[in-house]
Amino acid sequence: MTAVTCPSGHPSVSTDYCDVCGLPIGAAATPAAASVPAPAAAAPVAPATTQSCPNCSESAAVDALFCENCGYDFTTGTMPRPASTLDLSTPPPAPPAPQAVADWVAERWVDPDWYAVQQSDDPCPSPGLPVVVPLADKSILIGRPSKSRGITPQIDCGDDTGVSRRQAQLSTDGQRWWVEDLQSSNGTYVASSAGPLPEDPIPPGQRRELKEDDRIYVGAWTRLVVRKATPEEQAGQA
Repeated sequence: MTAVTCPSGHPSVSTDYCDVCGLPIGAAATPAAASVPAPAAAAPVAPATTQSCPNCSESAAVDALFCENCGYDFTTGTMPRPASTLDLSTPPPAPPAPQAVADWVAERWVDPDWYAVQQSDDPCPSPGLPVVVPLADKSILIGRPSKSRGITPQIDCGDDTGVSRRQAQLSTDGQRWWVEDLQSSNGTYVASSAGPLPEDPIPPGQRRELKEDDRIYVGAWTRLVVRKATPEEQAGQA
């Protein structure tokens, strides 16, 4: 006898009710051959976790807003903006630190009295107000500049040809000042402002401490005065 299969998949000899579970088989009952189970449904496909960038094909997370490789905007479909010259890859350089304000200055005078005893062939410049030079370093060179020899004195006496390229050196500990002759051609002289002009140069290579009223004489007409800077002079340096 031909067997049929009930809706629950049981083989049944009876064609009206299942011999196993009693379910009605009905007109839709099929021969036993039809009882072969249908192929199992394909397993559900897992949702994608990555996406490919349309601009550079780089892989990105499916919920990413931008491509980390090229900057493509997944939400708007906008291509990355081309690099601009206004874009700064590095931060701007820090502004230079302000220069230290010098507490001391040197006055460079044209002294006709000193010129009168030097017997120089060069004409003496007209006396006037001094050139004021801030003394910001602990060691200051007095002399005349020379590009070929790389000499750049902080106290430039270039118009006085009686001054050597490396005439003398000023040095300080912040409170006191010393002057040293650097084996100059015409010597370096020191004298008090209240006394006569000096006649003997200081020994080369030996430091001479300057008193408050001392003056330095070099060259054919140059007189130097080292003093504290005034508040106005310090403000002008800032």
